[in-house]
Amino acid sequence: MPPIPRILIVEDDEIIANLISAMLEKRGYGVIGRIASGEEAVIKSAELEPDLILMDISLAGEMDGVTAAGFIFQLFQFPVVFLTGLCDDFLVERAKNAQPLGYILKPFTDRDLISNVELALYNHGIRKKYLEKYPVGDPKKIMALLDPVIITDTQGRIIFFNPYAARFLDIPERRILMHHWRQVLMIINDMTNEEVPDPIVEVVKQMLVVTYEFNTAVVTTTGKGRKCSVIIRPVKDDQNDLLGVFIHIKEKTLDQIKMAKK
Repeated sequence: MPPIPRILIVEDDEIIANLISAMLEKRGYGVIGRIASGEEAVIKSAELEPDLILMDISLAGEMDGVTAAGFIFQLFQFPVVFLTGLCDDFLVERAKNAQPLGYILKPFTDRDLISNVELALYNHGIRKKYLEKYPVGDPKKIMALLDPVIITDTQGRIIFFNPYAARFLDIPERRILMHHWRQVLMIINDMTNEEVPDPIVEVVKQMLVVTYEFNTAVVTTTGKGRKCSVIIRPVKDDQNDLLGVFIHIKEKTLDQIKMAKK
C-alpha cells in the first residue's frame, strides 16, 4: 500500500485552513502542519518534508506566499499549489519562479481542491526525476548538521536557519527570521577584535565564495564568542540567477586551535 501523501497548509485564515484540512482528510490525505506566515513556511518545509504544499499568496508576516514558495521550491524542491483570491498578470509572472503545479482561485469546491492536489502529486512525481541536485544540499542533511547553517536573501535578511544555528545563536526564532544577519551575529578578526566588512555585499556583487579560515571568531548577540571558520557563497536558482546567500559556520575544536597557534 503506497504511503499517505503528506500535505502542508500555509494559510493565515484559520477558518479556511480548517476547511482545507477537513477536505483533505476526508479524502485520505495527511495534513502535517498548518502555518500562517511565509517566513515560517520556508523553515517548516525543510523540517517536515511535505509531499505537497498548499500555499496562500496573501499571508501574515513579512514574506508573502509567492516569495516563500519561490524559496521553498528553489532551495528544497518541494512542490507548491497556490490558493488565492487574487489573479492578475503581474502576480502570475511572479509565481512562475516557484514553478507551481496548480493555481486555485478562492472560493473553491472540494472537487477543485482534490483534483488539483491529485494532479500536482502525480506531476511532481514525474518532474522530480529530472530536477537538478538541491542548490544548498539535501534538506535532511542540513537539518541534522551539527554546524550552524544560515541562508539569507540578497539583502542579507535571514530566510532560513537549521536547528543547530538556533542553538548556536541562542535567541528566539522571531529575532532571527527576516532580520539582517548582522543583527544576530558578528564575524571578527580575533587577533584585532575588529568586525570584518559585510561579506554578503561582495558575494552578491561579485558572485564569489568568501572564506574566513584563520584568526576568525563568531560573536552572537548574547556575547558568546567562538573560534570558527566561515564559508559564505552565492545560491543560484534553476535559471542561474542569484537567489540568496549560504552561510556555513564551522566551530573549531581545541586541537584545531592548538595547531593554528604552532
